[in-house]
Amino acid sequence: MEHRWQIAISAGLLAGVWAGVADAFQLVTWIGFLSCSTFFAQTHSGLKGMLMAMSTNLSGVFWGWLIISGSSFFVSPMFGYIFTAIATSAMCLQASYQKLAFIPGAFIGCCITFAMAADIAAIIPPLLIGAVLGYSMSLLTGQLINLTNKFQGAVTEQAADNS
Repeated sequence: MEHRWQIAISAGLLAGVWAGVADAFQLVTWIGFLSCSTFFAQTHSGLKGMLMAMSTNLSGVFWGWLIISGSSFFVSPMFGYIFTAIATSAMCLQASYQKLAFIPGAFIGCCITFAMAADIAAIIPPLLIGAVLGYSMSLLTGQLINLTNKFQGAVTEQAADNS
């Protein structure tokens, strides 16, 4: 990884900021980090990557909510298994739609929903902020790379002038 230091600085700085913001506003920190990870795991960058992370994670939240809600109407756990099978298939099939093409993002959103017992109000804000966090880390890393390149260019230029 050529730009390890720039990545480390931007990720560390913004992760610390996110942890503080999440604490101050009583948001679930780890949800934001999973959404941020979704941004970096899928193949798109920039705004398109951020929107892909958001849409796939949110679709998974929907499927998780559907499994939990649908299962709650029945006494037998068999219905939960059936809802899980249907939703899992749907999360894979929805990848035919380009904006939902990152299947792991849907599974991450679904798992978050299970872990949070379908508390949608606690899930959505850090999930969306986490995708913005990933995008912000990417932007800051790019700026640090540009600054490093300018600095290295100036040093090289000055060394050439001194010889």
